[in-house]
Amino acid sequence: MSETPLLSNKIAVVGLGYVGLPVATAFAAKGFDVLGFDIKRQRLKELENGRDSTDSVTAADLSHKSLAFSSNEEDLKDRDILIVAVPTPVDQAKRPDLTPFRNAAATAGRNLKTGAIVVFESTVFPGATEDVAVPILERESGLELGRGFEVGYSPERINPGDKQRGFADITKIVSASSDEAARTLAALYGAVVTAGIHLTSSIRVAEAAKVIENTQRDLNIALMNELAMLFHQMGIDTRDVLDGAATKWNFLPFQPGLVGGHCIGVDPYYLTHKANEIGMTPQVILAGRGTNEAMPAFVAGKIIQEGVKLGLPVPPKIVVLGITYKANVPDTRNSKVVDLIDELKKFGAEVLVHDPLADPEDVFNEYGITLAGPDALTGADAIVLAVPHRQFSQGEPVWQYLTGMLKNGTGLVADIPALLERNSIPDGVRLWRL
Repeated sequence: MSETPLLSNKIAVVGLGYVGLPVATAFAAKGFDVLGFDIKRQRLKELENGRDSTDSVTAADLSHKSLAFSSNEEDLKDRDILIVAVPTPVDQAKRPDLTPFRNAAATAGRNLKTGAIVVFESTVFPGATEDVAVPILERESGLELGRGFEVGYSPERINPGDKQRGFADITKIVSASSDEAARTLAALYGAVVTAGIHLTSSIRVAEAAKVIENTQRDLNIALMNELAMLFHQMGIDTRDVLDGAATKWNFLPFQPGLVGGHCIGVDPYYLTHKANEIGMTPQVILAGRGTNEAMPAFVAGKIIQEGVKLGLPVPPKIVVLGITYKANVPDTRNSKVVDLIDELKKFGAEVLVHDPLADPEDVFNEYGITLAGPDALTGADAIVLAVPHRQFSQGEPVWQYLTGMLKNGTGLVADIPALLERNSIPDGVRLWRL
């Protein structure tokens, strides 16, 4: 397909979060007419002012003349391609919550142009696009799949905070409801994604390929977490063991940790939900999830035990550094640090939480936690380095930064990511690491 027909496509990206916004700006950078649609007007206002609170794109990315923003769904009516990139979380019972997915499909359906293609990028279980979204699109539009419109599924693979691998640098999986639509989408995404296009045999294959990516990571981390629990009982440093094992070429370098976020800690439940629907009990996947869900309680218990060994006050005053779900991103969705904080409070601990990247208002509204400013981080009995943001190691040496928060410069430091130098531990400080 030549460049001119491609550029004639008017694209809408529905949902301007960590996934949708980089997609929208990538297409706009190539000269496509792109409409970024979101129901959150405050989000649109900041983007129109050249600021992205998720730190996914730059002000220059937002300045492309072919990029516009809207919260008026009628502006979708002239779009040839509608890319849906909305969250797919789980509810409190760990069941898929498809409310944003269904709402986005309804919005697209109400404003669907005859001949348009609706592409879903949200992570779902196999069958969701055809069994959940298509009926909504048909009902709302009055059109029939295959005659009035087509659908596609091209799962997101963006890694928040990764400045080396952006949208264009990751192979794009593409699938569609017809061969012609698949070719159109392959050419469309291929005009932007330099890493290549992988065309699957069906939409369900593409959905399954996406959901097992994070399920595999979840299981590998669960193994490391179970090993960490075992080695702590044996008095062995887990990271030393992994360093030794990693000297063999085929050992996979996974690390133990708190598994949260909107991908690894969520996606496996979409797969287990579908498995249960068809009468299968996915024992391995659920076992891995159970192990990872148990880690906040394990870490909290170890921190309290180490504090008792040191003779720290009971209950202790603890500073937790970082509340986002991973380093160097402001996203706090499904953060397991929150669970760790709750577990520490069950022991009666006074917990101060500091995170220079997280939005204090969002954290309070979502979790009821008031973030502490840097000046309040004094007189602690213990410090938990939960999320190793760059800001924690900038300026003064990191050990000096940490001991400045401890009462009399002594106490316990719990290093969950195991990044602190062990050969320079200050006198009077006990280091515990996962």
